[in-house]
Amino acid sequence: MSQRKYTKTHEWIVKNENGNYRVGISDFAQNSLGDVVYVGIPAVGSAFKISQNCVVIESVKAASDIYAPCSGTIVAVNESLLDNPEKINASPYDQGWIFEMKLDQESELQLLLDEASYQNHIKN
Repeated sequence: MSQRKYTKTHEWIVKNENGNYRVGISDFAQNSLGDVVYVGIPAVGSAFKISQNCVVIESVKAASDIYAPCSGTIVAVNESLLDNPEKINASPYDQGWIFEMKLDQESELQLLLDEASYQNHIKN
């Protein structure tokens, strides 16, 4: 797998072996949300522009919007989150992924943070 990239709003994105990109929220984000009780996953085939709201996650603390880290089309969703939204808390980078997308422009990845930059971002 490629190196994971992050948005300043705590979404992560990583390239899969099939060329599509998997998206979720960071460990920092899931810790901040608390226990996740609902995930409104997008429909396969939906298209989003970079930074467009595409998912709502509800936790015991609040509801939070999740934004598309890049422009593209949803090609797969993690349907297991419908019955088990707590997977986001238990495994935010593995079983708690939210959707996969085919990017319109991979150059938008250059706008995102690498791991070191993201860790610095959440410390400040």
